[in-house]
Amino acid sequence: RMSSIEGSVLLLTKITRSEMGVYMCIASNGVPPTVSKRLMLHVHFRPVIQVPNQLVGTPGGTDVTLQCHVEASPKAINYWTRASGEMIVWSPKYVMNEQSTPYYATVMYLTIKDIHNADLGGYKCVSKNSMGEAEGTIRLYAMELNRNGRINLEEDEDFEKEKGAEETGGGSQGPLREEGRDERAPTPGTSAAGLPSPFRAAVIIIFLKTAL
Repeated sequence: RMSSIEGSVLLLTKITRSEMGVYMCIASNGVPPTVSKRLMLHVHFRPVIQVPNQLVGTPGGTDVTLQCHVEASPKAINYWTRASGEMIVWSPKYVMNEQSTPYYATVMYLTIKDIHNADLGGYKCVSKNSMGEAEGTIRLYAMELNRNGRINLEEDEDFEKEKGAEETGGGSQGPLREEGRDERAPTPGTSAAGLPSPFRAAVIIIFLKTAL
């Protein structure tokens, strides 16, 4: 969906990342050809992380993939650690990948091969850029079959306590949300606001914003 505003100046106030995108400035005075210019508005904000599954169970000897959803601008540095803070590096044991959109969203993946007891516990996805940083936590636990062939879930009691504390205290994880004060427009020259008009007063100038 596109929206348009007629006038020689487009003023954006209290912008958030939802205003990020491509804007078109179109000028016409009824005499062909119509002139247009394409501008890209970048909005800088600190990383925001959403963890779809904070508790992941897996049988021993299998592979498991953890994921975190990140939104950040400018582009962030993303990495994984254990709960102890030990950084995870790419190896035959750990495979890390990222899937990015054209703008500010990224999905982080961590695949852990051949799960053993030493692999169980907490993992963190961390994202940092010039505006700040954020992290998400995932707990990996063993999943076994009982005598009836049903699944036994050996969940970590400490994790349940942490999860309860987050629910009552308002943790930083969960649905993506905007950090109002941390989002700001870039320096002048990178936004479409306040564009000077090189045309006469009779010229009609229309600004269009295309959907992301």
